[in-house]
Amino acid sequence: MGENSSNITPTELAKLQARIVELELELAKEKQRSNRFTETKPTVKAPAPFLPIFNKAEETVKNYFKNIEFSPSEGTITINDERYVLIRASSLSYDFFDVIKQMYADEEDGEAFNIGQNFLFDIGHVIGIEDAKQFHAKMDLNNPLEKLAAGPVHFAYSGWASVEILPESTPSPDENFYLKYNHPYSFEADSWMKKGRKSDKPVCIMNAAYSSGWCEQSFGIKLTAVEISCKAKGDKNCTFIMAPPDKIENYLTDLKKKEAKRDKIPVFFERKIIERAMKNSLEEKEILLKEIHHRVKNNLQIITSFLNLQFKDFEDKKLMDAISKTKDRIISMSLIHTQLYQNENLGSIDFEVYLSKLTRSIAEGYSLNDKIKHKITTAGCVFDIDVSINLGLIITELFINSYKHAFIGKQEGLISVALTCVSCNKFQLVVEDNGVGLAEKFDMENPKTLGLEIVIALTSQINGTIERSSKNGLRYVINFEK
Repeated sequence: MGENSSNITPTELAKLQARIVELELELAKEKQRSNRFTETKPTVKAPAPFLPIFNKAEETVKNYFKNIEFSPSEGTITINDERYVLIRASSLSYDFFDVIKQMYADEEDGEAFNIGQNFLFDIGHVIGIEDAKQFHAKMDLNNPLEKLAAGPVHFAYSGWASVEILPESTPSPDENFYLKYNHPYSFEADSWMKKGRKSDKPVCIMNAAYSSGWCEQSFGIKLTAVEISCKAKGDKNCTFIMAPPDKIENYLTDLKKKEAKRDKIPVFFERKIIERAMKNSLEEKEILLKEIHHRVKNNLQIITSFLNLQFKDFEDKKLMDAISKTKDRIISMSLIHTQLYQNENLGSIDFEVYLSKLTRSIAEGYSLNDKIKHKITTAGCVFDIDVSINLGLIITELFINSYKHAFIGKQEGLISVALTCVSCNKFQLVVEDNGVGLAEKFDMENPKTLGLEIVIALTSQINGTIERSSKNGLRYVINFEK
C-alpha cells in the first residue's frame, strides 16, 4: 500500500481528501436523518402533575413514527402501516385565505374570512377526531388522559406545532373541561410571518380545530377551541383555550379578552346548523307563498263567477262581449297562480303547460272551438310571474281576436303560438292564424280597439316591440327581453 501511495500525486491526494470530507458530511446527514425520532428533547411542555402521562406518550408516539417509509415511485408515505400525505403548510392558511378573499371579493373581508374559517375548522375538527380514533385503537389507549396526551405528541411529530399546556388547565371528562395551551411553532401563524404579512384576526384555525377534535374523541364530550392570541397578529404567543361550546364564552369573558370576544367562536359544522335553519325558513316561506297564490286564484275565480252571473242581467251584446273578454283576462291570470300553487318552483312558469291550459280555456267559450285547431311551440321556455302574466294577457287578447274575426265563413282554421329564445335573454313570440286576414292598413301606434291597446301596453312593459302583417291570415311578431 505504501508503494502505491508513493505514486499518488499531490493533486490526486487533495481530491481524495476532499472526497473523504464530502462522504463524512453525507454520512453525518444520514445519521441525523436516521436519528430524527430519537431526540431527547420533549415535544410537549406540561404541568408537573401531568408529566408522567406525557412522558409515556412521548415513547408511544416516537415508536409509532419510527416506522416511516417513503415511496415516491408509488406516491406513498407510510407510518406504522398508516398512509400519510404531506401538504404545503401555507396552502392551508395564508394562501388559502388569499384565494377565499378573491373568490368572495363582493363580500366584506370579515365575511370572506368567516367563510374560510368555518371550512378549515370543520375539516380540522374531523381530522382530529378521526386521527384520535385510529391512533387510540392502534396504540390500545383507554384512559382519557392518556388519549389526550398522545394528541400533542402526535401533533408535534406530524408537523402541526409543538404544544405547551398551561398550569390553569383542568382536563376533566365533564362540563368543567378546560384547557389553556400555547402552540409556539404553529404552521398557520408561521405561514403568515414568512410572507411578511400581519393579520387582524387569529389565524391558527386548524390548530384549534384539530386539538378540539382530538380531545373531543379522547374524552367523549363536545369541545371547541378558540385562539385568544396569535403571533400572526403580532402577539407574543399563539394561545388557545378549549372547553365545551356552551362554556367557552364565559371563559373568554373571564379572561377579559375583548379582541377574542369580538371574534366568532367556531362551532363544529356550524354551516350545517345554519343551512338547516335556512331550509326550515325557506320551507315556511314556500308554504306561505303557495297559500297566497291559492288565495289569489280563488279570489279571481270568485270574480269570474260574479261576471258569469251578470250575463243573466244583460241583453246588450256589446256589454256582454266586454264582460266575456274581461272574464278571459281574469282566467289568464288565475291560471298562472294555479300553476304556481301546484309547482315545486314558486318563482317560474313552464310556459308550454300554461299555454295549453289557457288556449283550451279560451276555446271552450266559443262555438267554433271544435273547428279551430291549436299549434303551440315554446321550446321549453320558463318565465317569472311578471313576464308570464304579461305574455298570458297578450296571447289571450290575440287568441280572442282570432276566434272572433279570423274564421268568419270558414269551416276550420288554425291558430299558432311559437315562443323561441333568440339569445340568452331575448325572446320572440309569434301568434298567427290562417283566417281571412285584414284588407285595411293598420297603425300600431293608434289602435282602434281596447284589446290591441292592451297588447301594445303589455308589450312595452316587457321591453318589447310588436309588428303585424296580414297575408294568408294575420300574424303578430313580438320581440322582448326577459
